[in-house]
Amino acid sequence: MKKLYIPPTLALFLLSPAIGELLSGSSPPLEFFNPFAFFFMASLYGSGAIIMRELKIRWKKDFRALLLFGAAYGILEEGLMVKSFFDPQWVDLGILGTFGRWAEVNWVWAEMLTIYHAVFTITIPIALVELCYPDRKDERWAGKRLFTSLTVLISAVTVIGFLFLTPYRPPPVQYALTVVAMSLFIYAAYKLPRKEKTKTKGKVGDAKILFFLGVTGSSTFFMLFWAGPAFIDSPIIIMLLGLALILGLQKIYSRYDWSSPSSALSRFAAVAGALSFMICLAFILEFQYTGMSLVGIATMVGLWLLKRRIRRTG
Repeated sequence: MKKLYIPPTLALFLLSPAIGELLSGSSPPLEFFNPFAFFFMASLYGSGAIIMRELKIRWKKDFRALLLFGAAYGILEEGLMVKSFFDPQWVDLGILGTFGRWAEVNWVWAEMLTIYHAVFTITIPIALVELCYPDRKDERWAGKRLFTSLTVLISAVTVIGFLFLTPYRPPPVQYALTVVAMSLFIYAAYKLPRKEKTKTKGKVGDAKILFFLGVTGSSTFFMLFWAGPAFIDSPIIIMLLGLALILGLQKIYSRYDWSSPSSALSRFAAVAGALSFMICLAFILEFQYTGMSLVGIATMVGLWLLKRRIRRTG
């Protein structure tokens, strides 16, 4: 019997919203699996992840560019579509609706969500799907027609979200600068050296160390922005610490070789470590949202199966 083949584009189209919205608890199971909501989120997250990966492959860039592309996506979603960068009444803001708000911008929230989407919505789903399709890791997954269709789709979803998701309308100047910021992130990614011009540095990282870095980095990130304002009465310090965290981790990861086939287990360990905080959080969120523990279990099983596959084929 012929095995069912799932194209990597479809896998990425579904995995990005599953991590970015479902596993995080932003859209718990009863909300996430609503057909209309699911299509809307997949059209946004999935299209964004595929488009950003295609730019990375076509421009021959490494994971640093992927983080910059992911930051641009975060600005598109949170700044241009849902407008949470500006709306003081956005449902998920909590204390960040007032802490760090200046010139009608939620600055601490904006930095947190930009980093979050860069890492968890774009980079991690792409890394996982590439691990599932190692023979196609360096190939284009979307032709010109699909790329254009996804660009139209994400543009349409962005406009619909802007018009109908909330009645809030951002100040024109701040909104225009948000478009500029998104464009600058894409331009910065484009200007990075091409992969063939970048010499491999260091060696393949130890999986246990990279798993620990992933756990520590993601835990520090979430606790800094969630609990930090209760202990550090300075939005600027919170933002500087957040920037230092992401730049420091990027500097550490840049020391390792991520391109060789032997680095597959190391890449998996880094990703699994980063997701561990969210997996643990899913079990806690079960007290608030029914089904989150099943999401956590499904994620652990999926990661375990992927690790077995990497060890068997590697």
